[in-house]
Amino acid sequence: MTAGTEPRNTLRVVVADDHPLFRDGLVAALAITLTRELAPDVVLMDLAMPGVNGIDATRAIAQARPGTAVLVLTMAGTDDSLVAALRAGARGYLLKEAGRQEISHALWSVAAGQAVFGTSVADRILGRLTEPPRGKPGTSTAFPQLTGREIEILDLLARGLSNHAISVRLYLSDKTVRNHVSNILAKTGAPDRHAAAEMARRAGLGGPA
Repeated sequence: MTAGTEPRNTLRVVVADDHPLFRDGLVAALAITLTRELAPDVVLMDLAMPGVNGIDATRAIAQARPGTAVLVLTMAGTDDSLVAALRAGARGYLLKEAGRQEISHALWSVAAGQAVFGTSVADRILGRLTEPPRGKPGTSTAFPQLTGREIEILDLLARGLSNHAISVRLYLSDKTVRNHVSNILAKTGAPDRHAAAEMARRAGLGGPA
C-alpha cells in the first residue's frame, strides 16, 4: 500500500469464500482473525460458508474494523440475503456471475467508501423502492393524513429503529428520513419521535424489526 499523499494503486484484500475458485481453504472465522491482524482495505465475503456464516462474519468485521469495507460476492441472490448483508454492515453486494472488471471496480469503490451493487441486485433494489408500503391490514387508514412512505417510516419508528437504520432499510438518505420524520410529527401533532412511535403502536403499527 502506498504511503503519504501519493495516489494509491494497490489494495489489501482478504478473501473469504467457500468456493475453491475464490479461496484457498479460508473460512469465515479465519477471515475475522485475519482482518483484525492485517487490517485490509476490503474483505471479499461469501455468505454460504461452514462454521461462522458470511452474515455473522460481516457483522463481526464491521464492528471490529469499521475502516475495513466488506464486499459480498455470493451465489445468494435473494432479497433476504441482500438486506441481511446490508444490515450487517456490507458496503457492496455482487453475484458471482460478475466479471473481473466489475469485481475490480467494486473493490476500489467500496474501499473509497462508496456503496456498490451488481446490475441485477440494483434492479431488485429499484423494484423494492417502487413497491407500495406493506403495512399491516387496516393500518393504512389509521393516519389518513400521512403518505404511504410516511406510514412506512412511522411503522419503523414504532419498531424502535433510528433514522440511520431506517435510511439503510429503505435505501434513503439520512436527510430524506429526517424530513419525513419532521413531516410525520407536524401532521400527527406528536411532540417528538418517541411520542409518534407510541401513537403508532397504539394504532397497530410496529412489530419485530
